[in-house]
Amino acid sequence: MTSLSGFRNLATKIVCVGRNYKDHALELGNAIPKKPMLFVKTVNSFIVEGEPIVAPPGCQNLHQEVELGVVIAKKASNISKSDAMSYIGGYTVALDMTARDFQDEAKKSGAPWFLAKSFDGSCPVGGFLAASEIPNPHDVELFCKINGKDQQRSRTDVMIFDIPTLLEYATKFVTLEPGDVVLTGTPAGVTRINSGDVIEFGLTDKLTAKFTVQ
Repeated sequence: MTSLSGFRNLATKIVCVGRNYKDHALELGNAIPKKPMLFVKTVNSFIVEGEPIVAPPGCQNLHQEVELGVVIAKKASNISKSDAMSYIGGYTVALDMTARDFQDEAKKSGAPWFLAKSFDGSCPVGGFLAASEIPNPHDVELFCKINGKDQQRSRTDVMIFDIPTLLEYATKFVTLEPGDVVLTGTPAGVTRINSGDVIEFGLTDKLTAKFTVQ
């Protein structure tokens, strides 16, 4: 598994971590979690460079959330923190596109977030970096620019829950398969995205992807 097509074609699910950066939780007025907050995007969410980002029908408030993605290399079930890093094949960057108005409505009624988070094309992904290319994933910088202007920028060492903690917790309940992606949360700076916007995101000096909003 050495390319984007490898994990995109293998993945059975995209496990996402909510509120894993304190500044992002606070910007949306949310409580800081005491344990990892998990939800899932289905694989219809994946799009790659050259494909447009399209808001779902009726969405009036589409947000971008740049995230470091962990790509699983081998079947992982009930693993320990001490072994967790050995299950990682590599890394990617992704946008967790969120129909914020859909999500806000769902929260008010106590309904699931599925349509807000898992609509077609809601997970634009960049390239693949082998694990050896990022010896310490807690010491890289995420960035997201909209129309050339910085919108999000943060180092990964400020995540509330580190990657071994996330993998140990998730695999207590859900088996991760080769190619599955774990999105590790987004820092502050999410904002409304409009038709015609160009979103560039990645890991500074390592990986960049660019998408246009239709």
